[in-house]
This record gives sequence, C-alpha cells and structure tokens, in this order.
Amino acid sequence: MIPAAFIQDLISRVDIVEVVGRHVELKRGGANLLGLCPFHSEKSPSFSVSPAKQFYHCFGCGASGNAIRFLTEHNGMSFVDAVEELAQKVGMRVPQEDVSPEERVRRQKLSERRLSLADVLRKASEYYRAQLRSSPLAIDYLKQRGLSGDIAARFGMGWAPEGWRNLASCFAEYDDPLLEESGLVRASEDAASDAGDPGSRKRYDWFRARVIFPIRSVQGEVIGFGGRVLDDSKPKYMNSPETPVFSKGRELYGLFEARQAIRERGYALVVEGYMDVVALAQSGFANAVATLGTACTAEHVQKLFRFTDSVVFSFDGDAAGRRAATRALEASLPWVGDLRQVKFLFLPTEHDPDSFVRERGAEAFEQAVKRSVPLSRQLLELAADGADLETAEGRARMLAQAKPMWELLPAGALRDQVLGDIAERARLPATDLADRWGQASRRATDLSRASAPFKPSRPALARSLLRATTRLPQDQVARVLLQRCEWWDELTASNHDTLVNLDDWHADLFRWIDRWLSESGPTPWQSLREHLAAEPWGEQALALVDGAEVPVDPTLDDLRTAMAQTVRSAPLKQALALLSRR
Repeated sequence: MIPAAFIQDLISRVDIVEVVGRHVELKRGGANLLGLCPFHSEKSPSFSVSPAKQFYHCFGCGASGNAIRFLTEHNGMSFVDAVEELAQKVGMRVPQEDVSPEERVRRQKLSERRLSLADVLRKASEYYRAQLRSSPLAIDYLKQRGLSGDIAARFGMGWAPEGWRNLASCFAEYDDPLLEESGLVRASEDAASDAGDPGSRKRYDWFRARVIFPIRSVQGEVIGFGGRVLDDSKPKYMNSPETPVFSKGRELYGLFEARQAIRERGYALVVEGYMDVVALAQSGFANAVATLGTACTAEHVQKLFRFTDSVVFSFDGDAAGRRAATRALEASLPWVGDLRQVKFLFLPTEHDPDSFVRERGAEAFEQAVKRSVPLSRQLLELAADGADLETAEGRARMLAQAKPMWELLPAGALRDQVLGDIAERARLPATDLADRWGQASRRATDLSRASAPFKPSRPALARSLLRATTRLPQDQVARVLLQRCEWWDELTASNHDTLVNLDDWHADLFRWIDRWLSESGPTPWQSLREHLAAEPWGEQALALVDGAEVPVDPTLDDLRTAMAQTVRSAPLKQALALLSRR
C-alpha cells in the first residue's frame, strides 16, 4: 500500500501542465491553460488545466482530476503504475509498507526483468520494420490488401524474413535467455545443436516469413507480436507466447493507436483479427481493436470501459462468430449498466470487417454498426436458443437459460428492464418472475453467508462501531462498494476525487479499492474481506458490512444516493476542519 501522505506530496511536486501537455496542446488563457479535451471530441477548447490547483477540468464532458487521474483515465494505466511513473519523473521513491526485504528484492528483480524484456522487444520491432522496407514481396501484399505506407507506419508493421536465425543479425548474443523469454526465439527439444554441444538445444526464430504486427500496451510499449502469412498456409495467424509482459487474456491489439478515436467516435469496435483493425483504420474506423486469437474476457471489457461507455463487437455471421458473440456477452454482463452499453454486429457469412469495407465501402459499414443488436436483445435470443416459445416446456427452458445471464447483470434500471422483457417472452407477469428470481437470489445469498468460513471475532464491537458511524454518507458509499467493488467504475472521476481526498480513514479505504480493482479486478466480498483485515482501518471497514443486524443487499441507487450526499457534505466538512485548525 502507498501511504496517503506520499500521494499528496507527489501531487504537490508534479507539474500537471507538463503531464497533460505531453498529450494535449495547451495555450495560456488567463491563470489557466486551455486545450481541446482528450476525453471527448470538440472543436473549441473547453479543457482547462490549473497550475495553481494542480487540477484539470473539462466544462464540456465533466472530466476532472489530478495528474494521477489523468494518467489512469487517458493512458489506461493502473493507479500504482501512474504513481510510479510520476514519482520517477520528480526523483521520488515510492515507499513500500509492510514488505519484507525478500519481497522487496523479488519486486526489484521483476521490475528489472520487465525493463529488459521491453528493451529486447523494442529492438526486435525496429528490426522487423526495417525488413519490411526492404521486402518487395511483403510491400506488394500490403498494397494488394489496400493498405498505405502511412497506415503501416502508424501501426509499426514489419516483416519477418524466411530463415531460421535472422534475429542473430539483430542481437549480438543469439543465445541470450531474454530472447527466448520474450517469445522471439524458441529452443527445440533436440539435444543436438549447431555448435555440436549435445547438452544444448537448437534455437530458432519464432516468426518467419510473416507480416509482423507489433502489439503495444496502452502506454505504447511493445509487449508482443502477431504474425500473418502471405498465403493460405496454416496457421494463418500466430502470436507471441505468454510472457511476463504479455497476456492474451488482458491485451487488445490496436488499443494504444485507437484511444483517441474511441473517444471521438464514442464507442470501441472489437473485431477478431489484426488485419481487420488495420483495414478499418485505413477506411476511417480508427476506433477498432482486436482480441488476440482468444475469446473476449472480462478483463478485455473492463479495459475498454476505461476509455468509453459503449462497445460494439463485430463478428462473422457463421456458427463460429455466434459462439464468439456468446462468450463476449458473458464477459460483458457484469460490466454493462444504465450508463454503459454493449452491442453486437453480425456481418454476412461471406464477409469479415476487412472484406466488407473493401467491397461495400465505409458508409455501408457505418450503417451496419448503427443496426447493431443491443446486449439485452442478444441475451433474449441466446436464452431462447433451442426453446419452442409456443409451448410451456419451451418457455420454461428459456427461463432456465436466461436466469444465469440475468443474474450477472449489475443492479439497476437495465437489469429491471431485461427482467420485464424475459417475463413478457415467458408469458408471465413481471412481478411474479421478479419475486421468484428474487427469492432464489436471497436464498443463495443466505446459504453463502451461512457457509462462509469468516466470522467476526468481536461482533458486539463491530455493531457498536457500525452504530457510531452510520450517520456519515461516506460510510454508506463504503458499505456498498465493499460488497460490490466493481461499482467503483460506475462513479465519475469527480466522485473518485471526492472520495480519495476525504479527511479521515475513508480516503485510505477508497484509494485501496481503486488500486485493488486496477491490480486484481472485481472481487466478491467474501474474498475481499480477508485482505482488508490487516489494514489499519480494516476493523472499521469490516464493521460497515459485518456489523449490520440485518444484512441488506445494496443497489446501484443506494450508491448514487449516498455519493450525492457525500458530495454535498464535503464542503461543510472541509470548512469545519479549517475552523478547527484556527
């Protein structure tokens, strides 16, 4: 955990103008600097940066925060990564609390290892790009696919020549273990080697005779590669293997390049292949990204929602595309809500996005995107799969298939609306279905609580702590977020700043929740509570949930109401604190 005092000291030393100015062109406008907002599309500047307050605010979309918030929102960085980057720039060392010397050494070695891998991958990327410039075969292939030199340069595309050890001309030590660890070089299981040493293994380039697509992190660092053959040989696409810096289940191809276009267009377009991303960018759809040869995961969806409130998945209309859409829907359900939406675009079976745009044009693709199927309708279609809705048995089957998906939706108006649509298809009153599924959910919750291994060691103290603090609106915010920590992302950046700048232990709790989500993702309360107990404020936090006489499942409306009360009370608390210091 990073101490709150360090965060405040860091913010006071960082020049927010320099941080924001690396991404936004700023011009002096009185005491502040103005520029075009990087979080939404605009023609006249409404984005203001205050050097005195070390704060930015957009009067158009409401985005606001400090230098740390800017890096997490604009660059998609985690809280810890943003703090470490800023600390390094101002010559500060991020303190480590309650970390053993052994753990500190382990973390230092891991950091050095990551830096070494990043350097190797950057050098390989430069080599592949140079090879493309000197390969007429690869250049002709890209031209045939309708790609310009500008678009190839924008995505850093390259070429891996034929041959088994071309990278030996790029790296002086071809037997460097980092080449194998980074996924650039593979070692065969054959004990014999070119050097005649029977105890070693033959090493060879992983990518050969392929167009190379560098895969970048949201910070712009090369973390892996994808390669495509020029003909129909198999496998058509090949990725870097999993490494300490690259995980297919977390990364999206083209996200670094698409960030600004996603904000300008208002949605992210998720496709299945590298070439689809590049071809769409060539045709004006620079907001496209792609999964890396794997199904869409919850981490993919969570990462996209850091940049936009709307995601459109584009799939082929064949059976494989339908299966991919099902997996994307399941991954998206916990993350959608009243202000976040997911849609599904199914192209004709003979087309992928690349071929569709080239044959029918950008306008036809734009119209296809507008006709995308909302997640709620796709959920109903999936629930009705294989069910004859003209029979009672078929409708019962539909209900059984719909319930697990519906339960993944976060509480809110969308969940209620979907319940009504399901009830209508099942020819049941919505109130009856809500009562039936609500009772089942409550029974499951009760059973979960009854079987939970954790028991408060001092329940009487917990209840007294709860009674002593429940008058504070931030207690209610904390109680809801502890039980549904993923709802942190339902709050605005301004809400986040209010919570992490409170003047008591709540600020530490809310900073902890922000970091936990960035590093570990959504976590059920039963698991989260085990990690809270060791914190200095852990007892107060546990009391908010476990000290209740009657457990109550929170709703999103509870969070919004408590947040509004917290915002209203914040100026009064600050004024009282100021008076108390005089």
